[in-house]
Amino acid sequence: MTDRPPSDYPAKIADLLENLATRIRSMTVDRASVAVTWTAIGIVAVTAAFLALIWLLVGFFRALGTLIGQELAYAVVGGILLIVGVLVWVKRFPDEESTPQE
Repeated sequence: MTDRPPSDYPAKIADLLENLATRIRSMTVDRASVAVTWTAIGIVAVTAAFLALIWLLVGFFRALGTLIGQELAYAVVGGILLIVGVLVWVKRFPDEESTPQE
């Protein structure tokens, strides 16, 4: 607070309200601002990682197509995706395998 005479109640009340508003803002708006900032950074990072993965897959397919031919490259990439799909399909319900059959 500022140095004011003891009888200056309107100024004291104004200072009290200003301090209260500052404290409430630090507990709400500032925290929300940080959360929104990190959410935006996360979205940009995930998008960049996804694009990098796509470009790596395209580069892998192009290099494979150059080395062994386009038709065989389609077969190899299709086989890899088929194996990954089968593994994901088998792992979709992991709890059912651990329970004994009666």
